[in-house]
Amino acid sequence: MTEAQNKKYKFPKESLIYLQEPQLLLFEDEFEKFGKKDLININFNHRGYNVNDQVEKIIDSKIQTIGFFSGAGGLDIGAQLAGSKVISSLDFDKDSVATMKSNKYFNHTKHFHKDIKEMSGISYSEIIKNNNPEKLILVGGPPCQPFSKAGYWVTHKNRLGSEDPRNMIGQYLRMIDELKPDGFLLENVESLLHPKNKSAVQNLEEGIDKLGYNFIVYKSNAIEFGVPQKRKRVFFMASKNKILDEPIKTHGSSKEILFNDNLLPYERVIDWIGKFDDDKYFEKEELTLGKTYENELNQVPPGQNYFALTARNGHPNPKFEANKRFWNFLLKLHPNLPSWTISAQPGPWVGPFHWNNRRLRVPEIAALQTFPEDYNFVGTRRSIQKQIGNAVPSLLGEAMVKHLIKNI
Repeated sequence: MTEAQNKKYKFPKESLIYLQEPQLLLFEDEFEKFGKKDLININFNHRGYNVNDQVEKIIDSKIQTIGFFSGAGGLDIGAQLAGSKVISSLDFDKDSVATMKSNKYFNHTKHFHKDIKEMSGISYSEIIKNNNPEKLILVGGPPCQPFSKAGYWVTHKNRLGSEDPRNMIGQYLRMIDELKPDGFLLENVESLLHPKNKSAVQNLEEGIDKLGYNFIVYKSNAIEFGVPQKRKRVFFMASKNKILDEPIKTHGSSKEILFNDNLLPYERVIDWIGKFDDDKYFEKEELTLGKTYENELNQVPPGQNYFALTARNGHPNPKFEANKRFWNFLLKLHPNLPSWTISAQPGPWVGPFHWNNRRLRVPEIAALQTFPEDYNFVGTRRSIQKQIGNAVPSLLGEAMVKHLIKNI
């Protein structure tokens, strides 16, 4: 996956000139002394990868996937990276469907631009017949609102497909019931498991059990599977067979690595996006010049948020009061650390921002979600941000699908 070794990223010290001394130390301590040079050299290895020339690796796979709520294809890419041919995808967003169609990696895939409520098992009969899978899995991250009303999902078989337009989990269970795959993944936000949703989750688990599947509920963090981003998600992983274990984490903190030789260190954002800090990737949307909090953003050190500009953090001229803003307000990436969660619809001053005091570029947010470097996106800048921000990181998807395949 690594494109080149021993690259040098030249961090311009001018990006730090507005930092006060206490704030500068927060960043300077992460490196050996800056010295008097105008640039801080950071060694990095570019971690991008391509897929549009890799179709032959999965075209003949007899383990095959049908994707639902596919969006831009993050989980579908993960399925194919795991060795499972995606024979169909579905999403109701026009741009997302166009994105998947525009990539050679999915030339063999039947793409539906439809609402799942319009689909049934019969819709897939010919696709399944033509591809003739030995094993079939379903993957998808259905929207789950309103979760508090989920009790009727499983009170009667005919109610698996709730008519509530916001409740797509019921529709997903209906498709599982009709297609009867060998296994499936149901992905969602970690807050799905909040105590207030306890009875609703129990109903979902009963529904999966009634459909005849063994399953585990796995809480994941993307940084533990080679993604340069902290992103917590929950996976319901189900199989006709017994699932004997959980996915094995591949990456860990410096402390965890001391006690487990099999773990790699967390990925650094510099290795994934350092390449893109070049004028040829410039986007007009990245500019913060003349905007409301331009000066304040410039005063936040890499790896910090607006807390750096508060009395709590020793700022000599506090601009804000701690805990009075959203935590990701003026949040800025640190080149040597993982990113925080990429948002689908960030507010104007919601991070993460680049350490060079600008908004992230499309190839950067895509890379932090571990989309392939040659993957094409269709739509406006706002639409593409939403597609990428809503996606399952592709390498996280790969790890989850690999584990599912091992257990079907």
